[in-house]
Amino acid sequence: MNLVSIRVITGDVARLVDFYERATGLRATWSTEDFAELPTASGTLAIGSTRTVPLFAPGSARPADNRSVIIEFLVDDVDAVHRNLTGFVTEFVKEPTTMPWGNRALLFRDPDGNLVNFFTTVTPAAVEKFAGVAR
Repeated sequence: MNLVSIRVITGDVARLVDFYERATGLRATWSTEDFAELPTASGTLAIGSTRTVPLFAPGSARPADNRSVIIEFLVDDVDAVHRNLTGFVTEFVKEPTTMPWGNRALLFRDPDGNLVNFFTTVTPAAVEKFAGVAR
């Protein structure tokens, strides 16, 4: 089994896609005005409109209501990313900090309030753990 994508439901697909394109440097692939994907080497961040929710089950997802999931991206240099995002990201939750498990992490919120973690591996154990993950 493979995790293929994480989907974020939003009331404004264009705004969220613009944000993630700028934050990640990735380009989105649009299927319709209600759905776009930002592919990475190891998975995809999908962004869907609230208009897509009834296709699954009416009321099953609500935009801008997440306080339990963190969207994570492995980057080469989290400190450089932080400098690049300063002035663009409006809410940094945690400045770059080396975590006990060996990642240097930057946490911020996207325009819908979803928590995003950009991290760089810094300890030998963390580097080894993510050795096969393309950046």
